[in-house]
Amino acid sequence: MAEVRAETLNHPVPQPWGDTLSRRRIGFVIAAVMLGMLLSALDQTVVGTAMPRIIASLNGLQHYAWVATGYLLASTASMPIWGKLSDAYGRKRFFILGMAIFITGSVLCGQSHSMTELILFRAFQGLGAGAMMPISQAIIGDIFPPAQRARWTGVLMSVWGVATIIGPLIGGWITDSSLGWRWTFYVNVPVGILALIFAAYALPAHVSLRKHRIDYIGSTLLVAAAVPLLLGLSWGGNTYAWTSPEIIGMFAFSLVMWVTFFLREMRAAEPVINPRLFQNSIFTVSAVASALTSAAMFGAIMFLPLYVQGVLGKSATNSGIILMPLMMGAIVTSIGAGQILSRTGKYRIIVIVGSILSAGGSYLLSRMGVGTSGMTLVRNMVIMGLGLGVAMSAYTVIVQNQYPSHRLGEVTAGLQFFRSIGSTIGLAVFGTILNNEFAASMKTNLPAALQKYKGSAALDNPQVLLSTQASSQIHKLFAKFGAQGEQLFQAFMHAVRLSLATAISDLFFLAAIVGVIGLVVVLFLREEPLRRTHMTLEQTEMLMAEAESGATGGFSPEGNAAEGGQEPVITCGPEDDREPQAEPAG
Repeated sequence: MAEVRAETLNHPVPQPWGDTLSRRRIGFVIAAVMLGMLLSALDQTVVGTAMPRIIASLNGLQHYAWVATGYLLASTASMPIWGKLSDAYGRKRFFILGMAIFITGSVLCGQSHSMTELILFRAFQGLGAGAMMPISQAIIGDIFPPAQRARWTGVLMSVWGVATIIGPLIGGWITDSSLGWRWTFYVNVPVGILALIFAAYALPAHVSLRKHRIDYIGSTLLVAAAVPLLLGLSWGGNTYAWTSPEIIGMFAFSLVMWVTFFLREMRAAEPVINPRLFQNSIFTVSAVASALTSAAMFGAIMFLPLYVQGVLGKSATNSGIILMPLMMGAIVTSIGAGQILSRTGKYRIIVIVGSILSAGGSYLLSRMGVGTSGMTLVRNMVIMGLGLGVAMSAYTVIVQNQYPSHRLGEVTAGLQFFRSIGSTIGLAVFGTILNNEFAASMKTNLPAALQKYKGSAALDNPQVLLSTQASSQIHKLFAKFGAQGEQLFQAFMHAVRLSLATAISDLFFLAAIVGVIGLVVVLFLREEPLRRTHMTLEQTEMLMAEAESGATGGFSPEGNAAEGGQEPVITCGPEDDREPQAEPAG
């Protein structure tokens, strides 16, 4: 990117790509970004559908959770590092590197012959995913000023909604076809190669006129703090009890590492995540609101299919089809909110309305039971989706509006980091609530003749509603009761369905409470209209003051900016790298 140099500025101010690239080339840049986001989003939904078949093939049920956990750990912990590197050394090289790692990881996953290999290769793939999401949004920030950026961010985020719908369809088709589950990973390769070609051609090279320092210690501390936190949240209530020494130990170690990381970053010349970001109330409010929204959103995505198939008994086995109303609502408001933000430059009312819709949708979902109609379910999902769509696109632009272009990677990755933490916490807490509430409800809802068996692992398993094999096995057990066996079996199945409905209802009620807390947080969001230029107000005032005081400056083209190689630089003298010297007295 081209840079503006001024003596009163501590950092170079990037010249926007939107001012130096042709419209045709900008179109190719946007295509590269969309393909990169589609690659990452499709992978998660396609592979998720194929996981039961993969686990059966590799005989690794006991390590099922580790496949997702390894990917989550690597992508979340690496996000801030990738973002900072892209600020320092350019988006292009790290966006391409991230996609290359991701594609390589996909091929390796497809070649896995054991669960250990699959987990390791999936974690390697997660490293690439950690670069793709934050850098893609930072690239859009390099092209468009915040007001225009809002329009494109909404469109790009809708890619995730589309992938959630079509991904499971593709995954199911590949898994059931003669291709086999390995092609759920190989399918990433052609999409990835196309994205790499577009990125290599369209993205301009980076020119930096200042040296940077990589904070290796801070990066290490960040990983050391994030990994045990995420592991504790993933294992708590499942692999280990929340009060077990393992979980408490991981949380304690994570806390120590976070404190150490904070102290280190306060002294670092170029911190990975600058703690001073939180001195800006807009960043703080947006990070907290995004984390809360992500917790509610992933809870809905994970447990709505369970409600539809288990409680309502619908035959749909494709989670993408089940979630279509929610995702369609999210796509509509993701694009619509972006258009409104772009035209008005005001965001506070939009995010407040989005929070109300999200919380209201969660509450309506919590009111559903065994007898809920399909139309009521669709209505509730659409309302929640409309609220989630605002959060998918708005907060990124709101936060980017507060910072200059040379920090877009850092702040965008920081926001994504807290979103990932929020989603992990949401899944952990919601999963624990589901298990506990289901077990408690089963003790009450079991038929009197089965009360002496309450707490039995065979009876406390909602899988009987989802798996014909599990249902057949439990049916055979009830045959031992003789003539009343069939009647008891039907009563048992009703008890399971009623208990699952109660547990999921409580889960969505908690999501509604989380949504209300998010709404309260958003009320503290300060509104600063979206800029229609790339330069922040402070930078504009500095340059205007220099112009008024007669500051000298010249325009020195360094190569062909239109081709995106060496780009024009506005300097403050022939030796602009030299620190300004004080004038001699007298």
